[in-house]
Amino acid sequence: MSSLAVRSDSILLRLTALHPNRIEMGLGRIERLLAQLGHPERKVPPVIHVTGTNGKGSTCAFARAMLEAQGLKVHAYTSPHLVDFRERIRVVGQLIDEGELCATLEECERVNDGEPITFFEITTAAAFLAFSRHPADVLILEVGMGGKTDATNVVPRPHVSVITPVGLDHQEYLGGSIVDIAAEKAGIIRAGVPVVVGPQDDAPLDVITRRADALGAPLSVFGQDFFAHQEHGRMVYQDEAGLLDLPLPRLIGRHQIENAAVAIASLRAGGWGRDPAIEKGLRTVEWPARLQRLTKGPLLEAAPEGAEIWLDGGHNPHGAAAIARAAADFEERAEKPLYLVCGMLATKDPVGFLSAFRGLAKHVTTVTIPDEELSLGAGSLYDAARASGLDASPADDLEDAMLQIAAWSRARPEQGPPRILICGSLSLAGRVLRENG
Repeated sequence: MSSLAVRSDSILLRLTALHPNRIEMGLGRIERLLAQLGHPERKVPPVIHVTGTNGKGSTCAFARAMLEAQGLKVHAYTSPHLVDFRERIRVVGQLIDEGELCATLEECERVNDGEPITFFEITTAAAFLAFSRHPADVLILEVGMGGKTDATNVVPRPHVSVITPVGLDHQEYLGGSIVDIAAEKAGIIRAGVPVVVGPQDDAPLDVITRRADALGAPLSVFGQDFFAHQEHGRMVYQDEAGLLDLPLPRLIGRHQIENAAVAIASLRAGGWGRDPAIEKGLRTVEWPARLQRLTKGPLLEAAPEGAEIWLDGGHNPHGAAAIARAAADFEERAEKPLYLVCGMLATKDPVGFLSAFRGLAKHVTTVTIPDEELSLGAGSLYDAARASGLDASPADDLEDAMLQIAAWSRARPEQGPPRILICGSLSLAGRVLRENG
């Protein structure tokens, strides 16, 4: 690790001590700091503001790939990171320079002068500061959590607001019901600003629609105003402007066709929807730990011969349903026994997550996420897997999980090489990516 990277890590560690709570919703603290910094959030390029429970990151990745395929300069702010904090802040398409990151964080720390502010708030302020200093055509801005009181919701008037599928997650901060959570997400809607909405259940869609109508925000909804599906190995997209015959997205799963469609609709709403660039973006998009197949590294070496290993950071019941549908599609194309390796945070719903794989997974091996203080223990997660109706066993670590699966596979040679899915947490996904290069 470079000396600059060590320096940025030490700065980031200091910033975590500026507020007693890891998460505290509200805009007052970041509005104060941004004012002291000269309001950099008012000096950024046109903003695509993206919220939702699932699919935010993939939708942002599709949008960025399609915009860059047009030759546009694109900033992007996403969270959390998997391996390197710099993943959160892309300046004109590139991870922020380590030296600039250190200087920008230290400037925000100095101006804040020890006032209470959360880690996400002060690092979001740093991102705005960096973006304001580099000319670009578009800023893709992903909400951290919720919307209405999220630190990103300080942009006076985005160019387009986007709401991907809303489900149950972060109830301790956003409210216990889907209606409460949808109201928080809908808080990014601004008067007169176009809103693009991904696939939704009726309850959240009602909340979003009422908010948009009250503010006179033009609404475009998946399944009503634009559509997408797979047909003969292609992606078909349709809206009032016509039909597009496109390649399947590089990101895998039916849910990624929906995410890609939301990105297309968002760019068209903002005036950036050039057809050749859409096609190129679908072919070139990258977004790690979303049904990503591992092709090298020690985990693959420890797995049974011929095994497939897939990695996904999905961590709530809604996300699990999408992953399970993709796994079922894999099974239709090529039958292989599915084994899960699962690690989850204690703040999540493990029974709800794992229940999506009932009747699909042969076995779940549970692990404690290394170096993650909020991790569920492997034993507790084993109990949840059993409560979900799944055969399960706890493992000491990822390597032990692979050894267990190898033993199971050897005992059942008639089933052939397994398909292994590592899932349940972005923290676990980050660990896997670090250990596998």
